[in-house]
Amino acid sequence: MDNTTYILAFIAVATVATFMTRVIPFLFLSRHHEHPLLLHIGRYLPAAVMALLVLVFLLRSANWTAPAFGADALIPSLVVILLHLWRRNALLSIVAGTAVYMAIQQTSVFTL
Repeated sequence: MDNTTYILAFIAVATVATFMTRVIPFLFLSRHHEHPLLLHIGRYLPAAVMALLVLVFLLRSANWTAPAFGADALIPSLVVILLHLWRRNALLSIVAGTAVYMAIQQTSVFTL
């Protein structure tokens, strides 16, 4: 099998697997959309996942040994939080936070 065939087969398998992981919950849970457990999960799981992602970001991305003690990750996080509370626009918050984080990383302001 040459590289092109291998890559196309890989893309096809990845596409089917991704599609199935998106479709299967809707197929199996369509009759239970008003179940209290699903309503509870739908209400609290997104916030829990976001909190976990923020925690992982702060633990993995911040330079806690620098004199600024993690400001390279805390400042972009605060930009995202404050901008989202002000404008209620997730895309704007994510783009602005990413831009601030990348600007800090590229200029090495807080990593001296």
